[in-house]
Amino acid sequence: MPARPGKTAIFEQFAADGITYMFGNPGTVEQGFLDEGRRFDLSYVLALHEGAAVGMADGYARATQRPGLVQLHSGVGLGNGIGMLYQAKRGGSPLVVVVGEAGVRYDAMDGQMAADLVAMAEPVTKWATRVVDPGSTLRVLRRAVKIAMTPPRGPVVVVLPADVMDELTSEPAVPTSIPDTRSVPAPDALARAAGLLRDAERPLIVMGDGVAVSGAQAELTRVAERLGARVWGANSSEVNFDATHPLYGGELGHMFGASSARVVGDADAVLIVGTYVFPEVFPLLDSPFRPDARIVHIDLDAYEIAKNFPVDVGLVADPRATLAALADALGPDTSGRPVAAAPAPAPAPGEDATVAEAFVAALAETAPPGLALFDEALTAGGPLARHLPPRVPGSYLQTRGGSLGVGIPGAVGMKLARPDVPVVGFTGDGGSMYTFQALWTAAREQIGAKFVICNNGRYRLLDLNLAQYWTDLGVEAHDVPDAFDLTRPAIAFSELAAALGVPGQRVETHDQIRPALDAMWSHDGPYLIDLAVD
Repeated sequence: MPARPGKTAIFEQFAADGITYMFGNPGTVEQGFLDEGRRFDLSYVLALHEGAAVGMADGYARATQRPGLVQLHSGVGLGNGIGMLYQAKRGGSPLVVVVGEAGVRYDAMDGQMAADLVAMAEPVTKWATRVVDPGSTLRVLRRAVKIAMTPPRGPVVVVLPADVMDELTSEPAVPTSIPDTRSVPAPDALARAAGLLRDAERPLIVMGDGVAVSGAQAELTRVAERLGARVWGANSSEVNFDATHPLYGGELGHMFGASSARVVGDADAVLIVGTYVFPEVFPLLDSPFRPDARIVHIDLDAYEIAKNFPVDVGLVADPRATLAALADALGPDTSGRPVAAAPAPAPAPGEDATVAEAFVAALAETAPPGLALFDEALTAGGPLARHLPPRVPGSYLQTRGGSLGVGIPGAVGMKLARPDVPVVGFTGDGGSMYTFQALWTAAREQIGAKFVICNNGRYRLLDLNLAQYWTDLGVEAHDVPDAFDLTRPAIAFSELAAALGVPGQRVETHDQIRPALDAMWSHDGPYLIDLAVD
């Protein structure tokens, strides 16, 4: 292979891996390799803040099940992106983040923007490293892609010193080899798992996004129906199980362990698949399971199995292949357990319905075929669950990981990944302001996602969590802190969006809903609705 600068070779490697978008915000130390990008068929999607860049790449990676490439600028840029990188790590998003740096030769100088970038990145990534020799530039990039894409997936960071990128490398650019992890446990382990689950009187399933990563939705449904087991989500932000299925229970609590314990505490057998337990801010220190409950855990992430509570059978294996084999091992259902009736479709909102309820119902009615959603509505998300149930894998993504602000950039990335389908991103008024700059990118690139701000004038989730905190401590309810309020002054979201190149309007009453939706769907480009919610 002819020698060429590393800053040129890295674009050849991106091309070899089929990477066509780079989300980023440029800086001086990256100018050399970014200048080389003009000669390659790779679109640079400019963001006005690093958090927005990571959020776009996160939505893109989740919608495509492919690596999302991000470019960040040295210590300050990486620092700005860390909140969204944390979300990507907790959610298992395969992001490849390249971070610029002045150069190895300047290590001893403690210059402007100097920082230990690998140490900064390590707590919020699956792997972080620094290229220090030009002869291993592409080798390191391929390793990064492989690690990001191998379950359990997650973000990786590669630091690219400018002086190393200026040096020559003769490495060939070849596609990254991604290991095939579609493994199945040994027959005796499967038989033991089936035996523990088969005769349960009150079986229960806890599922997470590892199901969607392996494409195991149909296999999970088969096992649930065979067991007659309710299926509950934990760290479940993808379409892992049909929310309209009669066995769907809902989502476990994400804040307090007592909420999850109320669901799982009566089960005599629990199958955990594709998730860690339990992803709560305030988890119980004692096991929420019955002492005699039989626990089977299936996941490709060995670290998460029995991490917090013992299990009877832990299977480090692919969920899809393992669930298929488990269903066969369980045999035909002879229990006679009745399957709960399917929930009735949500009725059309009446005249006394809230504006939010009526808006979502009208959205479902007027949306073009193939509607895809990025849901960061949080406390305003009830109408979405009632009127826009997720049914098609890849068509419904929720926020995960606890970082606010992914709703707008996530929808931008989702629309880039799926340009032929209508995409709507829901977010809150507070959450939107973390990455509102992403609207400018949507306008600049004419990315036709639509956006809905669920505006209740406050950080409503904090109100609810504080009320639970009072209950747990036996504190008498009182006024919530003024720090939760967002109305002084009120944020004019449609005007703010217009300043960034995205038209929109506010919806406060029922009679404003249909005209607003007509304007949104007829506009050829991004559009924002500021929706007043209770």
